[in-house]
Amino acid sequence: MIGIIGAITEEISAIVAEMADGSAVSVKGMRSYHVGAVWGVPVVAVYARIGKVAAASTATHLISDFKVDQIIFTGVAGGVDQSLNVGDIVVAGDLYQHDMDARPLFDRHEIPLLGKTSFSTSHNLRGKCLAASQQFLSDDLKTVVSQDTLARFNIVNPKAVEAAIASGDKFFNDHTETEELARRLPVACVEMEGAAVAQVCHEYEIDYAVIRTISDSANLSAHIDFAAFIHEIAAIYSHGILKRVLERRP
Repeated sequence: MIGIIGAITEEISAIVAEMADGSAVSVKGMRSYHVGAVWGVPVVAVYARIGKVAAASTATHLISDFKVDQIIFTGVAGGVDQSLNVGDIVVAGDLYQHDMDARPLFDRHEIPLLGKTSFSTSHNLRGKCLAASQQFLSDDLKTVVSQDTLARFNIVNPKAVEAAIASGDKFFNDHTETEELARRLPVACVEMEGAAVAQVCHEYEIDYAVIRTISDSANLSAHIDFAAFIHEIAAIYSHGILKRVLERRP
């Protein structure tokens, strides 16, 4: 069974809507876990809420209570790499907790007692998510999002890449802070949950992947309406990519 997590309701709502008849809802820890099948694959989909603690708690419940054997986290992120644009997709290779700092007891970014500064996503699942993301952009995007909508968000020839991601309980809205982050960690984008899920999955030895759509960029791209972006772009990306991933699951 696959666990699907989104930090924002809209990121999983389209998946929940696809669930076959007979799906159920289990409420645990103030979260609703939607249990059923999507495109013939057993899944548990859940809205985790924002932040590392919320994401870690949700991932732990998925593993211990629902016995998932894989977790996919889908959502948005802010670009750090100057080559990324709004509408691009980053599939995580490595994930760092940029706000972990237990110096002088441990090196900066090192997770205490694990001896790790980053977590690598599962090779096979990562590859499937990257291929699905690339296929979605090349084959599906223009059939599910109008050209006018793409133009409104300045999305032109979006790409999907594998790269490192930084997570932490901080919202970046200042380019000087983003530039400082880029100097200390080799990451393409920043968000608030992925590395927490990665740590839980590492400790439980569960395969996982993190897929992020770039909602704002470090290359001084124009301001966008974030709420509209979530509804009109990010939610559609998540649905389309996950459809391709799950339809190919044995």
